[in-house]
Amino acid sequence: MRPLLYLFCLLWSGLSLAQNPAPVASTYVRDNYQKYEYKIPMRDGTKLHTAVYVPKDALATNRSDGPKYPFMMQRTCYSVAPYGVDKYPQQLGPSGTLMRDKYIFVYQDVRGRWMSEGTWTNMTPNVPDAPAPVATKGRKAAKTPAAPFTPDESSDTYDTIEWLLKNIPNNTGRVGQWGISYPGFYTAASLPDAHPALKAASPQAPVSDFFFDDFHHNGAFIQAYLFTYPVFGVQHPTPTSESWYDKQYILEFVKAMQTGGRDGYSFQLGIGPLKNVTSKYYPDNFYWKETVEHPNYDEFWQKRSILPHLKGIKPAVMTVGGWFDAEDLYGPLNVYKTIEKNSPGAYNTLVMGPFGHGRWSRETGRTLHSNIYFGDSIATFYQRNIEARFFNHFLKGAGDGKTDLPEAYLFDTGRKEWKTFDKWPSPAAQTLSYSLMPGGALATNRVMGSTNPSGNDFTEFVSDPNKPVPYTEDNTTTMSFTPFNYMSEDQRFASRRPDVLTFQTDVLTEDLTLGGEIMAKLKVSTTGTDADWVVKLIDVYPDNEPNHPYLPNKNIILSGYQQMVRSEVMRGRFRNSFEKPEPFKPGEITDVNFRLQDVLHTFKKGHRVMIQVQSTWFPLIDRNPQTFVPNIFLADEKDFQKQTHRVYSNSTIEVQVLK
Repeated sequence: MRPLLYLFCLLWSGLSLAQNPAPVASTYVRDNYQKYEYKIPMRDGTKLHTAVYVPKDALATNRSDGPKYPFMMQRTCYSVAPYGVDKYPQQLGPSGTLMRDKYIFVYQDVRGRWMSEGTWTNMTPNVPDAPAPVATKGRKAAKTPAAPFTPDESSDTYDTIEWLLKNIPNNTGRVGQWGISYPGFYTAASLPDAHPALKAASPQAPVSDFFFDDFHHNGAFIQAYLFTYPVFGVQHPTPTSESWYDKQYILEFVKAMQTGGRDGYSFQLGIGPLKNVTSKYYPDNFYWKETVEHPNYDEFWQKRSILPHLKGIKPAVMTVGGWFDAEDLYGPLNVYKTIEKNSPGAYNTLVMGPFGHGRWSRETGRTLHSNIYFGDSIATFYQRNIEARFFNHFLKGAGDGKTDLPEAYLFDTGRKEWKTFDKWPSPAAQTLSYSLMPGGALATNRVMGSTNPSGNDFTEFVSDPNKPVPYTEDNTTTMSFTPFNYMSEDQRFASRRPDVLTFQTDVLTEDLTLGGEIMAKLKVSTTGTDADWVVKLIDVYPDNEPNHPYLPNKNIILSGYQQMVRSEVMRGRFRNSFEKPEPFKPGEITDVNFRLQDVLHTFKKGHRVMIQVQSTWFPLIDRNPQTFVPNIFLADEKDFQKQTHRVYSNSTIEVQVLK
């Protein structure tokens, strides 16, 4: 039991790879930095635990001309351990490069987490124009100053910066902030009504909206996340340096896992309808209760989205993500695009590399995702040539925006090389439409001036929610907290199933670069009254593709490999509105349109482009009963029914092509 429990606590107590890169020489931080701990008061009196690491040469002199340093801050719900002024981490900052460049590094537990006071809230709703604290400027006053103050992450960040400027000597008055995943959300949430001293922010893999990334995708529940609920749905009454959620909650899953083995597919299917989760595992978990009570995109979820508040942004922003991030791919792309749209004068850039969740924060030498090898030292290139240049310019340099960095620094995952763009998506991209033809052909037509197939033809399949299509063939990965490798895994196991439709082009006679947005426009019908629709974009390798020498799984061959490049699900009930779900009418041809996340991938000469369409994807997403019920979280076993689905030949997948 202990090894699994240790693994779970390691992943979710703030020691995950996304928050803490690979260790460097353990004495460097202690030798070069002095640690302090503070309880910083917020304007409502709540005190937040904050660790501050000051370069020792800033303490060696009190001369006015002595060395001064800017702040680099991370706010997190995953713990700022180690606790104690005599306890030091192995690394500071987002990279060893910036640690050696020297900053005053600041780490803070957010409200209600670990050593901070207050009540924990998932994705704290932003409160525009909150009252400014006394004797500060730059934050707009409330329209009704007498109204009770409601804290948000912007005001907590503002108050923290104000305190640091006044109480930490030898600072330059400039502040930078970064964070990966949930700390990426806190970074993005600092941007509205930002403190004037916040000069540069880098939201990395930022959570932006829990109805579209992390816990849901287009309203479909990410059942693979069931294991995370103890971390996010249990309060603790007083500040603590010890985990408060593992003993009672995680142990229950550990026991169940050991009883059922390591086959997560079987374990999750054995849970049955999601209403059993409440009685078996989470009767008192407040976040699970909130999830069950809000199956649609109502005010509860809407007010937790940070995207509508990203306007009038003043700090420089560099949003970072990974093309194979199974947790937060929606977040970075939409944070960047929203700021670009709503703050046209802001310094706003995007970086997307060939990484899984947060993996740009550590160097692995050879850069792989699942079985795909992308090159060597790609994380180091990013850290030294992109990230460090951004922060050093705005916090230590001229800060005028002349960084020599492009608007978008994106990695082509097919050519396996970095590309730069003045704008993303590129205005030079041309739209290409693929039609899903009977017999499995993927026909190409230029959208402008083309004639789509009549739509009288169709391809059909039987979807059985009691025998759902797995999202991976590696059962050892289905019992972890979050999925990872499936984003680039071989899809041959799926294409051989009768409940997965497969369409592919002829062998390409020249390279084809897809760069930009992807739109699925499906024409479908079903014998049922509800259904999910999964679309996967796949790069099919030629039969003579050689294996590279770094394959982690020696049983894999790249000959004929079907590499998933992009994928997304649409819960059919939300096809017209995420707020007001609607049933399908049995047998009626219906439009289901949804966007996949952006892509930059070159399909090389000799490869094929493949599209797969399916309706189950388990246990990545929960099972749709295929019988319309008001709330799938409360569905009964009898509601889960086998149905026949049809996809018509005038269905199209629209992509953007770069020449």
